[in-house]
Amino acid sequence: MIVMRRKSETIQASLQHLAFLPQLKGDKFATVIAIHGRGADESDLVPVVSALELPDLLLITPRAPFAFPFGGFVWYNIAEESVPDPETFQISLGLLRKFIEEVREGYPVEPKRMLLLGFSQGTVMAYAAGLPDHSRLRGIAALSGYVPHRSAVPLQLRDLAGFPVFISHGHADPIIPVHLGREAAQLLMKAGADVNYHEYPMGHEVTGEVIADLSEWTRMRLASLAV
Repeated sequence: MIVMRRKSETIQASLQHLAFLPQLKGDKFATVIAIHGRGADESDLVPVVSALELPDLLLITPRAPFAFPFGGFVWYNIAEESVPDPETFQISLGLLRKFIEEVREGYPVEPKRMLLLGFSQGTVMAYAAGLPDHSRLRGIAALSGYVPHRSAVPLQLRDLAGFPVFISHGHADPIIPVHLGREAAQLLMKAGADVNYHEYPMGHEVTGEVIADLSEWTRMRLASLAV
């Protein structure tokens, strides 16, 4: 596991967040923005990304804007299965899109080497923010989530030729059923994306098998344009 160096000061941005600089010296770095799920916070996915063993990585982890009654934070309320509440979803999506631009401008990001990684609600947000902006990203890692194409926010699933997407989902996921992960893969492949889809014998979680497959995929995506 890579131990990343937490930046003592973060930039003023639309979302509260943590920033972790790589141990290696440099002017610009491959970057992952890791977006947590419901009831978690900005520290939740740090161990997951650290376990990917990418020593030259800049990690940024934003916090969702809405407090969850049972602890942690959420990106949106849930209207029904696979349908985010329009009001909270639109607010968070606007903030996240602005935040991504602030990260590009305020941190030592190598522009051609940025990935979005999400888990659960974070995956939904990564799709919604990243797919319209895919030409400026090296890919999306979508863990245990779904494409919010039924939401009130327009999401054009087209012209994704060759865009890399890693999808992981558990056969026994009790929170976001596996059929939504399969649907996401089908929608994205139909739009031309280069989808790397995996199902695992797990629930709503990130296991060692996921880490191993995700590490290989992430390393290839970020190393292919190394500077």
